[in-house]
Amino acid sequence: MSNVNHHPLLKVDNLVKYFSITKGILFSKQIGAVKAVDDISFTIAPGETLGLVGESGCGKSTVGRVILGLTKATSGSVFFEGKDIQALSKHELRELRKDMQIIFQDPYASLNPRMTVREIIAEPLEIHKIVDHKDFDRRIDKLLDVVGLDSSLKRRFPHEFSGGQRQRIGIARALAVNPKFIVCDEPVSALDVSIQAQVVNLLQDLQEEFGLTYLFIAHDLSVIKHISNRVAVMYLGKIVELADKDQLYNNPQHPYTQALLSAIPVPNPEVRSNRIILNGDVPSPINPPSGCRFHTRCPHVMQICKELEPEMEDKGNRHYAACHLK
Repeated sequence: MSNVNHHPLLKVDNLVKYFSITKGILFSKQIGAVKAVDDISFTIAPGETLGLVGESGCGKSTVGRVILGLTKATSGSVFFEGKDIQALSKHELRELRKDMQIIFQDPYASLNPRMTVREIIAEPLEIHKIVDHKDFDRRIDKLLDVVGLDSSLKRRFPHEFSGGQRQRIGIARALAVNPKFIVCDEPVSALDVSIQAQVVNLLQDLQEEFGLTYLFIAHDLSVIKHISNRVAVMYLGKIVELADKDQLYNNPQHPYTQALLSAIPVPNPEVRSNRIILNGDVPSPINPPSGCRFHTRCPHVMQICKELEPEMEDKGNRHYAACHLK
């Protein structure tokens, strides 16, 4: 892992994103809201990878989209290199796009099927005027080489590639504009397990080579463990635990994190895993439970959990958890 500098590149403060639920066609009125992201804060230092993990529907991808300015926050702020992203004009945001990129989850849906690989990678170069037209091909060849693809393939279309190759094309497109920060939104979850490791290793190599900073979003804790410096665990719109990777995996403080970790398969059949089975389904983000959002499924629930929302507190060694258990 690259050396981590502790002045944050990215700072997220009290971020909230609600999606309105409306009723009626002509005079629509708001009847509720999906509380996708509900007051979360974290920082990411230059050269660091923060893993953001949680079950489907907990709000992880929404966090990534709000950070990049693809979706507007309901409240709270996102600072990138000290600039408040929410306060930027369209022109300023477009300028910032060079520094902040995204790798999408689905390598099948994220590439335009009508464009060749060359056109896909050339598009951001064109928009941001990174290099002269005469240098496009040299630049595209170099990017394909960096992600482990042969430059002779650049005239082909996405359907001629496998999932893993498509994801490499997506990574080359993200790298085209020399970004500092990349949101990796479940970049390997649509890939076969054998290919996942290759893509994760590629992302780590690129981080070393170009000094990249990642927010790596996933629901698979073993992938997160492989790539992250620190890990934030999300449940129903809230971050419930945030710690250095080794601290979190060796000494999880929140019952939800403990349950997630207990579900990681153990490769040795001799070792009996003490799997923690959570009761019930994830509650609806339209109407989350009072107090601690996890109390409806928690094996250690107490009366205070139902009434009072726990604060994030330092349990020692910058290991933060929002839990009433002492």
